[in-house]
Amino acid sequence: MKIFLAGTGTMGSGIAQVFAQFGNEVCMYDRELALVDRAYARIEKQLTRQLDKGRMTEEEVAATLSLLSKTESLEDAEDCDLVIEAIFEDMDAKHDLFRKLDVICRPDCLFCSNTSSLSITEMAHGLGHESKFLGFHFFNPAPVMKLVEIVKGANTAPETIAQAKEIALAIEKEAVEVKESPGFIVNRILVPMINEACDLYYQGVASAEDIDTAMRFGANHPMGPLALGDLIGLDVVLDIMNILYEETGDPKYRASLQLKSMVRAGDLGRKSGKGFYDYKK
Repeated sequence: MKIFLAGTGTMGSGIAQVFAQFGNEVCMYDRELALVDRAYARIEKQLTRQLDKGRMTEEEVAATLSLLSKTESLEDAEDCDLVIEAIFEDMDAKHDLFRKLDVICRPDCLFCSNTSSLSITEMAHGLGHESKFLGFHFFNPAPVMKLVEIVKGANTAPETIAQAKEIALAIEKEAVEVKESPGFIVNRILVPMINEACDLYYQGVASAEDIDTAMRFGANHPMGPLALGDLIGLDVVLDIMNILYEETGDPKYRASLQLKSMVRAGDLGRKSGKGFYDYKK
């Protein structure tokens, strides 16, 4: 299978790595080739770590990298079987990207968005590929996390869902089918928990370390909610909370003032070097 991967940030590069490791050609696209080069370097670094740990051979690393190609032209999607979009969470930007791809790609090409919370129906509206459009939501880091949420839009064909499940199985992911709803399953439950932890910190109930320790040892979570927020990116957490609140109008989804202030200050977590914890040390 040949995949066109649009958006080469952390999630995009992880998704590209997953498909390439399972023998698929992946054409990595971004608006600037420098961004694609950076993503390729991230993948190469991750594969080298697997080699050093004895989890991959030199031949497997070389074979995986050989399946990755780079482009800054959407025209290279014309012969792909599958498009996966992994750009930033903005409906207008995503719809505009798919609108352009709609006239380039083959009619039988599957269109997938990695959106974590936006409406698949709205994103696919008016496209020729509307029946071939669905959500295919990976979790970070994509090469490690085993779950994919398969999200059906109002006009997604049943055979499209079946095809997506087969693809998930082929890359050894556990797939869950989700009715379109703000945040789907995982983020609808997880992100408000992170937001509540932010509120506890804001109110001075406990330190970040103690909040995370409590959830690790009291709820058997592998990572505390504030450390997890730092890993996801606090800006992403805030975006999802805002979408949940806008879509439902439910005050329980109102973003924490602590979360808002940290994002305004540029303290986004691991990717900025500082969040609830300092990663510059």
